[in-house]
Amino acid sequence: MSLLRLEDVGVSVSGHPILDLPALGVEEGEIHVVLGPTGAGKSTLLRVMNLLQRPDRGAIFWRGERIPWPAPLALRRRMAMVFQSPLLFSGSVLDNVAYGLKIRGERGARARAKAEAMLRRIHIDHAARQRASTLSGGEAQRAAIARAMVLDPDLLLLDEPLSALDEPIREHLLEELRQIVRERRITCVYVTHEQSEAFALADRISILGVGKLLQTGAPEEVFYRPSGRAVAEFLKTGNILSGEIVARDGNLARVRIGGRTFWASSDLPPASRVLACIRPEEIHLTRNGDAGANRLDGTVTALLNGGPTIKIEIDCGFPVSALVTRRTVRELDLRRGERVGLAFEPVTVHLIPDEETQSMAADPSTGRLPP
Repeated sequence: MSLLRLEDVGVSVSGHPILDLPALGVEEGEIHVVLGPTGAGKSTLLRVMNLLQRPDRGAIFWRGERIPWPAPLALRRRMAMVFQSPLLFSGSVLDNVAYGLKIRGERGARARAKAEAMLRRIHIDHAARQRASTLSGGEAQRAAIARAMVLDPDLLLLDEPLSALDEPIREHLLEELRQIVRERRITCVYVTHEQSEAFALADRISILGVGKLLQTGAPEEVFYRPSGRAVAEFLKTGNILSGEIVARDGNLARVRIGGRTFWASSDLPPASRVLACIRPEEIHLTRNGDAGANRLDGTVTALLNGGPTIKIEIDCGFPVSALVTRRTVRELDLRRGERVGLAFEPVTVHLIPDEETQSMAADPSTGRLPP
């Protein structure tokens, strides 16, 4: 049973729908990441989950029981939320972290002891007696996270909590957050537009595009098997090729693209128009004709420096990108204008029916959700 479940939830602003969710559940004990671009409706979704905003339609369930409106205070106190910008009052850091405990009935030494222990756990105990207004951005967000965590909430909601922090601080705090949530077995909903955060943290990921749920699944499933073009493009799949299934052999489909064919693992029928998604890192480049289940050849058109990796653009009659190490570039002596072989396995090719109904962005002329 889900800890929290939304059914047929819709939210509109000035007559424009901004959230339209047939169903979304958060399972007990999981870290559920809601991933999507700015303007997708992520923060609105979190406010609905936190019972801060009443949806225009639909129902919210807590452990299978429908939540009435206004939501009971006792239920809201079983949740805690951390915002993108830390909301701390002007007292000391210790007072801020102990505040939620005190309004829940814990007083004096007991509340302070719990707050001090959480400050130590999140490595900000050195600032316990400082005024919250003197903290750096990273310290203030640590304090806000400590204030939420110390409550041992049944449900922790985090709205882009690390987006304003520099990358080294963000990476360190993300790992600490992951460890603490796991240790304390807190059910967590984490909203972000950063894919690296989502895949580092999540048990499950929900992709949200302009208020609509486009895909939910385990991180690897979402990453390697996007549900449509919009999700594939948002996740930077790299190679999204339009083609047609021309034959089948067992669980394999033969795909034709630009006069070339290759195999993909798929149960789609012949004559299906498809999008073939192949991540660039799954393509092996070769000079010596190495065999593979799928083999193409083409001309190198560009080498794009990405630091430790190089993106190789290849014309195979259609454009293909491969991601390789600098060592591979040296060993194969890859140069623009030269021929190169490409090999990849059928299991690395994900086929999507070419019937695009997804969108990650609202209609720019109206601001409305797509139908």
